[in-house]
Amino acid sequence: MTQQTHESGSATTTATTTPDLTTPDLTTPVSTTDEADARAAASAAPTPSAPPTSSAPPPFPPLAEPRPLGELRVWPRTFHDRLTAPLPGLKAMARFAREGSVRPGREGLADVRRLPFEPGPLPRADAGTFSVTWAGHASWVLRIGGLTVLTDPVWSRRILGTPARVTPVGVPWETLPRIDAVVISHNHYDHLDAPTLRRLPRDTPVFVPAGLGRWFRRRRFTTVTELDWWEAAVLSGVRFDFVPAHHWSKRTLADTCHSLWGGWVLTAPDGGRVYFAGDTGYGHWFSRIGRRYPGIDLALMPIGAYDPRWWLSDVHLDPEEAVRATEDVGARRMAPMHWGTFILSAEPVLEPLTRVRAAWEKAGRERRDLWDLPVGGSRVMERTSLCSAAD
Repeated sequence: MTQQTHESGSATTTATTTPDLTTPDLTTPVSTTDEADARAAASAAPTPSAPPTSSAPPPFPPLAEPRPLGELRVWPRTFHDRLTAPLPGLKAMARFAREGSVRPGREGLADVRRLPFEPGPLPRADAGTFSVTWAGHASWVLRIGGLTVLTDPVWSRRILGTPARVTPVGVPWETLPRIDAVVISHNHYDHLDAPTLRRLPRDTPVFVPAGLGRWFRRRRFTTVTELDWWEAAVLSGVRFDFVPAHHWSKRTLADTCHSLWGGWVLTAPDGGRVYFAGDTGYGHWFSRIGRRYPGIDLALMPIGAYDPRWWLSDVHLDPEEAVRATEDVGARRMAPMHWGTFILSAEPVLEPLTRVRAAWEKAGRERRDLWDLPVGGSRVMERTSLCSAAD
């Protein structure tokens, strides 16, 4: 897989509001270069629910007006035109079958017992504080603007095609408060877990990529908001923006790239802002996200599942790229994720942590701004102070 590095390759298809749940083939693309984005959004202004911080420059282009919650929309049958790198072809598949490895060797697995696991009570949080708790992999309990939000919730012990998780879930399900919203980055099984989602009340608001709404409506979720890249919706004053990622989607043999993939920027009414990157490789989208959403307080960034590099570099960050991406988006702090939970690739199980710490130091960043939490660990950020929930 060779990543395309040009800045103008992606295309967007405009979706329309409709009471029909069918999905006709919409094939007319619209450019999403910075210049086209600026023209399309020239008349839009940042919403009151998502003001930039006072020291940050204004977003470019201006943020789009929020879409209605639960809006029914029509999408293309495929999002292949959003790929920033080609999917593996026959030669790559043959090479992987010949020499590829998706598990660490014995030495790489020796440190499984040393993986950090320190579950604790969820921190108290109100409308004036922001907290994060790492449940494992890409699952976070975010408390922002008075809401409790789950990201890519996976509470199952095992997911399709992988061994059982090597660390338990960091937050017992029964200890969770009422969940106000769920955000999903894409439909891969380690990010979209049906057994976990069945535990939620069906009226829980869910924010998902374009094309994934049908999956939730078939399971009787009643408030499902599908968004395209650079679109947003607002729930109780918190703004949810869906942003691009260098990845792909697939859940069955016949649905490759039939739904979109991406990350989420959540902005509180007071301007506090967190970026959940989802699953992604490195590329040009990060700098664009940083320009459009200045003043990100915390980036939740994947650092694992990167080896072998020739196979995974287009779709998964390595630790050094994660630090670089954090700088590209302009985030003040970074919290690593997507490691130490499921064994999805060949790197030694503790290597992502040691490498990201070294890369953070090499970049000259403050050690206190790397929130390398154990599974089950929490941090609280207030507007005037920063503290560990465990202290």
